[in-house]
Amino acid sequence: MTDIVKMTENECLESGFDMVYQKEYEVMGSIRSSVTCYQTEDAWAKQDAGMMMYNVQKNEEDKKLDLRFCISGNKYCDNDKCRECAGRNIGICENSKNMISLFSFSFLPSYLQQFKSSDKSSTNKKDKILSFEYKTSFSKVFPVCPRQRDSLSTLLETNYSGAMENIFINSKIHEVLLYSMDCLVEDQDGREVFTCRFLADESGMEKIYLAKDVLLENLGTPITIKELSRRVAINECYLKKGFKEVFGTTIFDFYQQQRMDHAKYLLYQKGLNVTDVANILGYSSISHFSSAFKKQTGIKPCELLLK
Repeated sequence: MTDIVKMTENECLESGFDMVYQKEYEVMGSIRSSVTCYQTEDAWAKQDAGMMMYNVQKNEEDKKLDLRFCISGNKYCDNDKCRECAGRNIGICENSKNMISLFSFSFLPSYLQQFKSSDKSSTNKKDKILSFEYKTSFSKVFPVCPRQRDSLSTLLETNYSGAMENIFINSKIHEVLLYSMDCLVEDQDGREVFTCRFLADESGMEKIYLAKDVLLENLGTPITIKELSRRVAINECYLKKGFKEVFGTTIFDFYQQQRMDHAKYLLYQKGLNVTDVANILGYSSISHFSSAFKKQTGIKPCELLLK
């Protein structure tokens, strides 16, 4: 199975994308990680993806657990004099360019031993992998859930240095490892499966991703789950369960988060007023929009304009 990071890196280089950020982190004999970002002129058309590679060879030095991620959505500012983006590894101004971020983590047995279960009789596959007692090497590709995305993106935003930076990076690597281990689900015979079995079918997975795209295309025209299930041709129950498993959140919570993120962009970066943003997002009144915004962000939209 092809390493998604190497494959995407080759695509970036072949397309002439500029590398705009690179950082490596290593604890000798325990863990090695890196992040490389490429600036792109257009939005990345491919889905974000993660990959786990478990290698349990006879030679002790070859044993390791690798995690690879390719995510889009972050931006890069190439203006050294930009006041909004000063001191950041990602861009927040309206002139920021699209960016592809490639993450690589390599864990050695000595690092993973600390997470091994104290229950010596455990037959759980996750415990066996963390202790390198699972006897079969494997590779597994999985969609990037919101929790993984948040942890990975935060690694780009840190302004810590020295010992505090090490503490911060370690905490985020722990989070990425935790959420990635959650991707391992197995049946009674020890085979890896999805909790929602229809997701094992490629067409089932495609419909869930299509549902996400439909939601993003309709941020200003609210769509019901019934209508969404009709648009993507899948049972409502399957749609709700499958969406939660693939993206780690409910359809409603995902939709609201995306709408409020877009609202923040329109208010803070585009300078639109509250009335215009409420209309763009399809709210029947400013008060309904303000209530939804405060529930999601903790502040009123007018307070964001004052920052």
